[in-house]
Order: sequence, then structure tokens, then C-alpha cells
Amino acid sequence: MGVGPLSTFGVSGALVAHLGRWRDAFARLLKSLTLGALGKTALEERDRWPLWLAPGLGLGIGVYFALPVEPPVWLAMLGLGVAIAAVLAATRLAHPAAIAALAMLAATSLGFSVANFRTETLSHAVLVKKVAFAGLTARVESVEQHRNGVRAILAQVAPDRAGRELPDRVRLFFRTAPPGMQPGSWISARASLMPPPAPAMPGDYDFGRWAYYEGIGAVGFSFGAPKLIAPRAPDTWRDRWNIGLERLRNAMTARVRAVLPGSEGGISAAMITGMRGGIDPDDQLAYRDSGLVHVLSISGLHLALAGGFFFWIVRALLAAVPAVALYYPIKKWAAVAALFGSAFYLLVSGCEAPALRSYIMLAMMFLAILADRPALSMRSVMWAASLILLWAPESLTQPGFQMSFAAVIGLIAVAEWTEKRQTTADGSRRGTMRRIWRYLVGIIVASLVATLATAPFAIFHFDRSSQYGALSNLISLPIADFVIMPAATLAMIAMPFGLDRWPLLLMGQGVELMTAVAHWVAQMPGAASMAMGWPDYALIIVAAGGLWIAFWRRRWRWLGLVPVCLGLTAALTTSGPDLLVAPDGRTVAMRLPNGHLGFVRPPIEKFAADVWLRRDGDGRAALSAVAGPEQGVSCDELGCVGTLRSGQMVASVVHAEALAEDCASVTVLVSAIPVRGACGAEVVIDRFALLRNGAHAVWLGRAPVVRSVEEMRGLRPWSKPARGQ
Repeated sequence: MGVGPLSTFGVSGALVAHLGRWRDAFARLLKSLTLGALGKTALEERDRWPLWLAPGLGLGIGVYFALPVEPPVWLAMLGLGVAIAAVLAATRLAHPAAIAALAMLAATSLGFSVANFRTETLSHAVLVKKVAFAGLTARVESVEQHRNGVRAILAQVAPDRAGRELPDRVRLFFRTAPPGMQPGSWISARASLMPPPAPAMPGDYDFGRWAYYEGIGAVGFSFGAPKLIAPRAPDTWRDRWNIGLERLRNAMTARVRAVLPGSEGGISAAMITGMRGGIDPDDQLAYRDSGLVHVLSISGLHLALAGGFFFWIVRALLAAVPAVALYYPIKKWAAVAALFGSAFYLLVSGCEAPALRSYIMLAMMFLAILADRPALSMRSVMWAASLILLWAPESLTQPGFQMSFAAVIGLIAVAEWTEKRQTTADGSRRGTMRRIWRYLVGIIVASLVATLATAPFAIFHFDRSSQYGALSNLISLPIADFVIMPAATLAMIAMPFGLDRWPLLLMGQGVELMTAVAHWVAQMPGAASMAMGWPDYALIIVAAGGLWIAFWRRRWRWLGLVPVCLGLTAALTTSGPDLLVAPDGRTVAMRLPNGHLGFVRPPIEKFAADVWLRRDGDGRAALSAVAGPEQGVSCDELGCVGTLRSGQMVASVVHAEALAEDCASVTVLVSAIPVRGACGAEVVIDRFALLRNGAHAVWLGRAPVVRSVEEMRGLRPWSKPARGQ
């Protein structure tokens, strides 16, 4: 009885057999790792080669964003020429490997060129330094409720009353706004403007880059309420289109919140128009910790459900009329109606990358119905990714793009695998009960796959993971599938006729139930945990391995586990910085002997302090992480001195009287004032370095490594050195 001990622990003989088959399959895979065998396998999967064109585009775009300086336009022209030459050369060759290599070269070169051209065509002014009191006039482009006020994007900003040139497009926060302020209004306001903020630490999310590609050159807040004024310039046809669309979104949002007050209305409005200003912070936290935060933004799920419901309801209505159903192609008519209905939903939702990806896939599916051809799901998602990257290459760096495509690619890969297993050797399908059982198992598997596929990106961008995301999605997705999104679709159809109240009330009931699920899951022990931020290269390696597993169909797909394991190992073994310094020179965090970050004094830049702790996998509030004498930190009126985990000394100086003594006794000197003359410390970060290069991070080993925000950003249009040139 060789399996006796296993049976004691409840392991069945079937599981032992499965493990044995996996062991034998892995052994066969190792034996087949020869160049000839791999080449033969690659040729057998030639139909999957085109799937790698989208990653090729992404590789070229990634190379562009990783450059330390902005490349000249002629380099983009050269890249475009290389892409064209590679395509022409591929058409004249017959060897499959050479054709594949040239195709990847063309895709990578094209991605680089598109990203370079995109940056050049969007070139606009970015504020270099703070403007304290700017009297500006501008046209309101969009308005959205945001916490305790209103956040608006203003365009056609005129020079202020002092004659200072201002960026053409800015984002302002208003504590109060006049009732008549809406998209298209012209206002006069007195505001404080600042450059778009740089990352809080080297390698953190770059809001300034995002703002650049949104055309925003400054951010700030208004002193008092703005005043409505007469238009200062006529609107173009594009302005009128955008204004009309934004007013429609605002009107729909107001209608939803009027029928559904409170957080349910805010969540419902977010799922219809993408405006999230009315959601209660406690509900947002519950959705985040339960793994349901994707529901609060317009994602591919929302658009897919809406498009599918459009198709189903139109086809059902047409089928109810025998004279139409018997003589006309109602399936194609329903596909056309769903195509336009989904396009409308895409427009009112704000056209974010996940929704755009889903719409492209839906459009391909509906066009395939019109052409009487089947739609290839994995190819559709790759075409969607390629089109988005060609249109807006900066999307590659956004969490929404990465997580949306990771989830969909993982789900399609599993669907392809299960579809192959569902077919028996003679090509017949399994019985009905078997299908039902596999469908129920499929819901669980889909939740697990989506959670696993998006987990690396969630940890990389948000430094936290939701442990029970599969459970919350398993319970909530049927509610969204059968209650919330059908009701939302009916509400959008009925809203022009004033008949949307009952669909919205039904939607509100579904949202209330889903919110209850989010709170229940979020309150479970260990529902969410913090994680130390990953380095870029770790995420890239894991993503490459995941794509390898998802794209191929034969056994060699499991070779992708090697880079996945390598990337995870790199992420888990990466150590955080020993010292972090904010641009003010007074907010300083050091690695204490217990391994945690501690602030030498209460931080002034609280946002940066919170980001540092979060990126370190530390859930404490900044004020509770201030170190004292018991942690080896002592302070007086001249500054603070502390001992790092490595035993080296750090001084944070705020007065010149302490410079001479500290320069002679510490390894790292951080000074909120300029350091003039020689200093014996190995690393010196003074006021000038902080003003010039922003926040700093220091790793102390055999040789100190110092990184700054602006050094990591490079000389780019959205970085501070480039602006000042």
C-alpha cells in the first residue's frame, strides 16, 4: 500500500495519478529541450506567432520610456524606416524563423517610433516653478465632484493679469463652484499653480508623465469660488463635441445620484459614466481590500456585459415578431445595434483603456457575425492591445491597461485549454450535466485566474494584495452579470424618455448587495496585506513568462515558469533603500535596526511619507512611524542623528552650526541648507541637490548607491531638468 500515508491525509488515488502524470510530463519536457526540438515545436505553432506582435510593440515603447534622454525626431524616422525595411525583407524570404525575427524587429521599431512621434505631437508648455497668485481666465473642459469640492480641467488658459505665460491646460481644485459652472463655461479665478508633481521617491509612479500625455501643464487650487464670464474665444467643432459629451456625462451622473442618493448612487454613477466622486471612502476601502476595486472603474467587464445585453435584448425583441424573424437576418441586426450601443457606452464612460480594449474586442466579434466568420479571441485581444498602443503608446505604463490585458489574456488562455480538454477523442462533446458542472467550476477557475494574473501588477502599482479576491468576485460577478449591468443598460436606454427610475432602483439594490459582500470579505482576517514595491525588471520578467505560458499551446509553454520564478525571486529578494529624503530636506526616513523605516522627525511632506511606508510594505501611518531614542535616533534644535541597520550613522541637519561636527562623524549627511566647502561624509545630500534632483534614495553597502527622482526620470519633456533648459 504505497499510498497509505497519502490517504491518511485525504489525498485520493486520482490526485496521486495526476501528480505522477505531471511528473512524467515534466521529465519529457526536460528531455525535449534541444534546439532542434524547440525549433520543431515553434514551427508546429506558427499560427500563434502573430500574437507576439503586440508584445513587440510594447517592447519598443518600453525602450522609448526607459531612455535617459528624449530621443531626437530623426531617430523615430529611422525606426519607422527600419520597420518598413524589415517588412519588405520579410516578404521576400521563405524561412519561417527569419520572417518571425524580421516581424518582431518591425514591431519593436514601430513601437519606438510611435511613442516618439506621440510625445512630439503632444508637445506643450509645462509649468517650471510655482505661481503663487495667478489671475487666470479659461474655459471649463470638464467638471467632477471630488471629496469636499470640485475638480475641473481648464483649457485655453490666458496669461494672468501680471502678464505671466501659463500652460494652456491646467487642473484646478475648487472648494466651492458657482451653480452654473459646467463644461463650456468661461470662468475667472485666482489660483495657486504648481508643476505636476514628480514621483515621491525614485521609481515611484510618475504623475507628471501622466499629466503630460493628458495635455495638463499645471495643477493647483483656487482661492475662493470662480466667477462666470462671457466667452473669450469661439468654440471649434471639436470643442463643441467634447463639451456636449461632458455635459451629457454630467447630466447622466446627476440623474443617477438623484434617484440613488448616497454611496450607492456614487458607485452606480461610476459604473455608468466613470465619475467616481460620490463614493464613500469606507466603501472605496472595502472594495479595494476585498479585491473588487475594478468594479468601481469602467472596465472591460462593464462594456462586455453592456454590449452582450444590448445584443440579447435587440435580438429577443426582433425574434418576438415572426414576420421579421423568419425573413430577415435579425442576428446581424442585433450585432449592429449592439455595436452602436456599446460605442455610446464607451463615449459616456470616458474611453479608458480597459473599456477601449473591450470595445475593440466586441467590435471584432460583432463584425465577425456580420461577415459570417468566427472571432478568434486571443487574436482579438492582441489586435485590441496593438491598436491601443499605436493610438496612445503611453497606455503601456498605466495600471488599467496592464491589469485589464493581464486578466483577459489569462482567462482566454484557460478557456482555450479547457475547450481542448472538453472535446473527447472522437470529437463529441460531453453530456449536459457535465457541461453545467464544468461551467460552475469555470466560474471559480476564472476568478482565481484573473486574481493571479493581475496580482503582480496590483502589487507593483499599489503595494498590496487582496487575499480573498477570488471569493469576492465569485459572489459578486453573478450580481453584476444578471442584475447590475442589465439594469444599467436598461437605464441608459430609458433615460431619454424619463423611464429610468425603476431600472436605476434595481441597479441600486444590486450595488447595495455587492457593497455588503465587499465589506464582509474586507473584514475577514488577513483580507488585504501590504507588500514591498517591486522593481521594474521583476515585473517585466514575470509578465514575459506569463505571456509565454498564455500564448503557446504545447508543453513547451511551461518553460515560461522559469522567468516567472526568476522574477518573483528578484521581487522578493530586493531590499528597500536604507535612507529616503524628501525635497524639503527635513522629511527623512532611515532603515532602523529592526528593519523598518522610521522618520527622524515628524514628516512635513506627509504624502511622500505615506508613499514611502506603503512602498516598503508598511501599513503604519506616517506619524506613528517617527523614531525615538529607543530606535537609535536623537534630535536637538540643530538636527537629528541616527544609526542605520548596518550600523552606519546618518545626520539630518537643519542649522549650519551642526555641519562641521556631523561631516566628520557620519556616513551620510542630509542637509536642509546648502553645504559649502568640503565634507567628510561619504554621501552628502544638501539643499541644492534636493532642489535640483528632487527626492533621494540611498542604499548603503560596500559602495553607497544614491538615486534621485530626476535622475531616474531623465531629461524628458515631463521632467524638471528638461523644462528648465
